[in-house]
Amino acid sequence: MAIPWMVLLKTVPWSQVIANAPAIADGARKLWKKVGGGGETVATPMPIVVPPGGDVAQALRLRVEELSVTTAELQRELQTSSELIKALADQNAELIQRVEAHRVRLRWLSALVAVLSGVAVWVVWRLA
Repeated sequence: MAIPWMVLLKTVPWSQVIANAPAIADGARKLWKKVGGGGETVATPMPIVVPPGGDVAQALRLRVEELSVTTAELQRELQTSSELIKALADQNAELIQRVEAHRVRLRWLSALVAVLSGVAVWVVWRLA
């Protein structure tokens, strides 16, 4: 049973896996810090502060600019997360494809071994 696993492990493109591992690990670490590992609570909406004698329209413009910057940051984070997820999905698809190819090859080899075993039994029976 150990031989098929060794064959499977030998055919995995380890150079590609190792080459992509740091980028994927770094992206996963950043994603975890932003999403799950930061321990940050959900931010409450900031009230619009209008200084005494200040212009309400100017305060609203400043708030809109702040929200625009925040939205741009969130879009960049979403893009980074999407790229990481795509890289992981591509690697997963490649590994699944290789495992499926090995599964098919193992079936063919099992059938060949069964046929050869039958032939060997028949030869031994004929010689005996």
